[in-house]
Amino acid sequence: MSEFHYKRILLKVSGEALAGENKCGIDPVVINFVSGEIKSVADLGIEVAIVIGGGNIFRGFGSSSKGLGIERSSADYMGMLATVINALALQASLEDKGVISRVQTAIAMQQVAEPYIRRRALRHLEKKRVVIFAAGTGNPYFTTDTAASLRAMEIHADVILKATRIDGVYSDDPFLNKKATRFNKLSYIDVLNKNLKVMDSTSISMCMDNMLPIVVFNLLIQGNLLKVVMGEPIGTIITNP
Repeated sequence: MSEFHYKRILLKVSGEALAGENKCGIDPVVINFVSGEIKSVADLGIEVAIVIGGGNIFRGFGSSSKGLGIERSSADYMGMLATVINALALQASLEDKGVISRVQTAIAMQQVAEPYIRRRALRHLEKKRVVIFAAGTGNPYFTTDTAASLRAMEIHADVILKATRIDGVYSDDPFLNKKATRFNKLSYIDVLNKNLKVMDSTSISMCMDNMLPIVVFNLLIQGNLLKVVMGEPIGTIITNP
């Protein structure tokens, strides 16, 4: 496996990505594409862990809860439950392709998934099972970005791969500003100072403190995930200067 730049990855997939062109729900075409990309690296022996969001179903404290009178903690817990739905859907798609996987949740629900236990997660990865972490950190007021950083540290991942629908980090929204420029490389401090909205500040700070690189790339282009794992210059890498 010496040809691979990263051997154990933490893939952060947003819930919105699973909705495809729809504004909500799970697009079967998209989730099957994503599971196929994961299979392409898992079949080569790469150890894959995934943190999945829930914004395609319920975002927690955000647009989903506006006007409903839902208190912040309750809204965040609802968002965590949405991530479990996405995790089970992704697991089903992976296993339909012959990829053995496990879902672990930060909120106990033994009937549908394992509880998150770090040593058990490490054992699954050593056995080349894909591990999907759901329900964020299990605590309100923390995003799934923060959960991704936390889980990546705990499992000793080589990198966080932030999957998006654009090909890296831009100076502005490239869909709204055609003059926005793409960065090939950024430091953690650049991301924080420029307020680039790659991940929330808590997760960026955690990665900076633990020197964990982040690669932001477009997951929806076939072969991109494998190219990142091979160390090709895909997307934007965030690391120390």
